[in-house]
Amino acid sequence: MYTLSNRLRLLSIILMVVGAVGLLAGFLTTPGSIEEVKQHLASHDDHGGGHGNDHSTDDSHAGNTIHAENSLEKDAHSGDAHYEHVLHQLQNKPWASLYVAAFFFFMIALGVLAFYAIQFAAQAGWSPVLFRVMEAITSYLVPGGIIMFVILALSGFHFNHLFHWMDPELVNPDSEHYDALIAGKSGWLNVPFFLIRALIFLGGWALYRHFAIKFSRKQDEEPTGNKWYKKSFKISAGFLVFFIYTESMMSWDWIMSFDPHWFSTLFGWYVFASLFVSGITVLALITIYLKSKGYLEFVNNSHIHDLAKFMFGISIFWTYLWFSQFMLIWYSNIPEEVTYFITRIEDYKLPFFGMLAMNFIFPLLVLMNSDFKRVNWFVVMAGIIILCGHYLDIFNMVMPGSVGASWFIGLSEISAVLLFLGLFLFIVFRALTKAPLLAKGNPYIEESKHFHY
Repeated sequence: MYTLSNRLRLLSIILMVVGAVGLLAGFLTTPGSIEEVKQHLASHDDHGGGHGNDHSTDDSHAGNTIHAENSLEKDAHSGDAHYEHVLHQLQNKPWASLYVAAFFFFMIALGVLAFYAIQFAAQAGWSPVLFRVMEAITSYLVPGGIIMFVILALSGFHFNHLFHWMDPELVNPDSEHYDALIAGKSGWLNVPFFLIRALIFLGGWALYRHFAIKFSRKQDEEPTGNKWYKKSFKISAGFLVFFIYTESMMSWDWIMSFDPHWFSTLFGWYVFASLFVSGITVLALITIYLKSKGYLEFVNNSHIHDLAKFMFGISIFWTYLWFSQFMLIWYSNIPEEVTYFITRIEDYKLPFFGMLAMNFIFPLLVLMNSDFKRVNWFVVMAGIIILCGHYLDIFNMVMPGSVGASWFIGLSEISAVLLFLGLFLFIVFRALTKAPLLAKGNPYIEESKHFHY
């Protein structure tokens, strides 16, 4: 049995407290009125600031206002409408930071859940020694899902302006802000149906996890006849069908609708690749950590090698999808399509190209060699870079549609990551203490324990 160390428990609590305090400070320091925005920008003008002079991570500091001014200068209108637009962007910034971090850690749990189901559906013989680690990571799915739903509901009740399409004026034909494109999508993009779909997604995923864990424990208690394993196989096969549909719809709702005028038929697969490789990477990192502490003695270098192969392979798959989406849109050069990438290349150049290097070039160079996949510190280094790259990927997908050019990786972004990292570590490692680390009743457990090549 695994025992949660006091040091790890304390670390997770400290991360949560520091993250919560920093995030609260981010909310409190955002401008509350147009007058404050004007003073904010005027103050920056007086100091003659720029990126080169800005060393603060405070959301209210110059970094935000530089981007806000750029957004302001590009705006075609004049008067207070400019400042109101910037006000909404700056007020969205801590909300968007919260959303990005919440979704990032939630998608890790969801990616591992899909990987877990695949192992049962494929009747894989190499992976059962890792099942308890997978089950622990997926324990974050329910609390993480609740947090996601609360944020979505708060957006639906207009506590923030994250989702542009939720503004009722955009679908009101009598309003000067009427948007025919968004109104045409209102049959799908409306708040009640949006939240109902979210409940269906989260409920279905949580229900599968509940029964999968239940059957796994029962199989340990009653291994004769493999009755419970067969049930796990059946529900896993059914879940994967449900998952591939709901994951695609989730990606449209929770990510793509930040840019409601734009769409991509590849988007569901693109988000899937990101959550899948992130989940497998975290699985590898936690497995290596547990082995370093003397646990998982039945996990060997061949298991780590296979996890690293998945990290490498899905990183290449992610790149294939990214390039397919980007190349086709760039080549066709249709204005309503290319605007998605133009915004990111012009206003998010560093995170956009940095994300591409971290998610493709780095894994390609580090994990291509077969021997390196068996070296734990190499896998850990590659895993940390991959996770940072996919955080930036989510950042690039969410921020342009919610904060526009008023972005900056500052106090809110760092604090939100710390908050959810602490929560994730606490929940996952606490879940590891609930059951033996070996799924001894699994019919493939001996094959998995002796897996070598």
